[in-house]
Amino acid sequence: MTEEQEGPGPSYGGEDRALRPVDLARAAGVSAQQVRNYETSGILPPVPRTASGYRRFSPTHLAALLTYRSLNEGYGPGTARAVMQAVQGGDVPLALALIDEGHAALHEQRLSLDAASRALEALARQQPDGRAVPRLGLRIGELADRLGVRTSALRVWESAGLLSPQREPGTSYRRFGPADVRDARLVLTLRQSHYPLPRIRTVLDGLRESGSTEALRTAVAQRRTELTRRATAMLEASGRLHRYVTEERFRQGAASQEPTRARAL
Repeated sequence: MTEEQEGPGPSYGGEDRALRPVDLARAAGVSAQQVRNYETSGILPPVPRTASGYRRFSPTHLAALLTYRSLNEGYGPGTARAVMQAVQGGDVPLALALIDEGHAALHEQRLSLDAASRALEALARQQPDGRAVPRLGLRIGELADRLGVRTSALRVWESAGLLSPQREPGTSYRRFGPADVRDARLVLTLRQSHYPLPRIRTVLDGLRESGSTEALRTAVAQRRTELTRRATAMLEASGRLHRYVTEERFRQGAASQEPTRARAL
C-alpha cells in the first residue's frame, strides 16, 4: 500500500485529522508529488510523520497549499513561493513586502499601458515620413540604434511577419523604409506593454490593409481586461493569505504548544 492509499478517506472538520498527500492533491488540483515538492521547498509548514514514516498532513497544510495556489494565480510562481517561504519562516513582514511589490508592479503596468495607448494611437495615425529615413532606407543596425534594441530583436520580429524590409540587390542586406520604421516603433511599444507577437501582427495587419486602428484599440482593451483579471486574482490571494496568517498559523502554533502544556500539568 502506498503512502497516498494509506488510511481511510479524510474529513476536513478537525485540526487533528490526518490528511494524505492525495487528499491535498485532489483539493488543490495538483499531483501528490507536487504536494511533496511544496513541502520540501518550504511552501508548506513542516509535516510530522507517523512511526511508520507516513506524512501526517493537517487542514493547516491544506490551507497553506490553497493559499499558495491562489498566490500563484495572482502574483506568479516566483512571488508565491517567496511569500509562503517567508511566512513559514516566520518573516511575515517580508511576505507583506513581496505582496506590496506585486501590487506596485501591476500599477506600473497600468500606467505604462495608458502611456502606450496614447503613443500607439499617435503612431498609428502618422503617415510614414520619408524625410526622416535615407532614400535607400536604414540598415538593420541603424534601425536598431534608433529604437534602442538589438538587431536580433528586429530579426525575430521579421520572422514573425511583423516587419517586411526590402533586400538590397547583390548583397541581400535588409533596407528598412519609412513604413518599416513606423511599424518597428509600433512593435517596440507593444512589446514593452507585454503584448505577444501574434496579437501585434493582428494590429499591424489592420493598419496595413485598411489603415484601421480598431485592432489596436481591441488589443489595448484586452490588455486592460487581463490586468483587471490579475488584480482580482491578487485581491483573492491577499484575502487567503490574511486568513492563513491570522487563523491557520495561530491554530498551528496553539496546537504545537499542547504537548508542552500537558507536560507542565
